[in-house]
Amino acid sequence: MAHSAAPTTAATPALTPLSLKEIAPWALFFGVLMLVLLYFVGAEQGALSVISGESVHEWVHDGRHLLGFPCH
Repeated sequence: MAHSAAPTTAATPALTPLSLKEIAPWALFFGVLMLVLLYFVGAEQGALSVISGESVHEWVHDGRHLLGFPCH
C-alpha cells in the first residue's frame, strides 16, 4: 500500500560542468557590486565622500558598527 512519490524508472539527468567563460561575467558583476557596497558602508561620508549630506551615513550606520567600521 505504500507508494513512492519519486519515479523509480526515470534516469537522473547528467550534470554539465560550467565553464569559466560562463561564470566570469557573473563573478565580475557580483565582485564589483560587493566593492560598491563595501565603499558605501565603509568609506562614504568620510574623506572620499561622493554624495553630500548625511543620508547615506544614516542608512548604513548600524551596518558600519556591525562590520567593525568606526564612524564616530
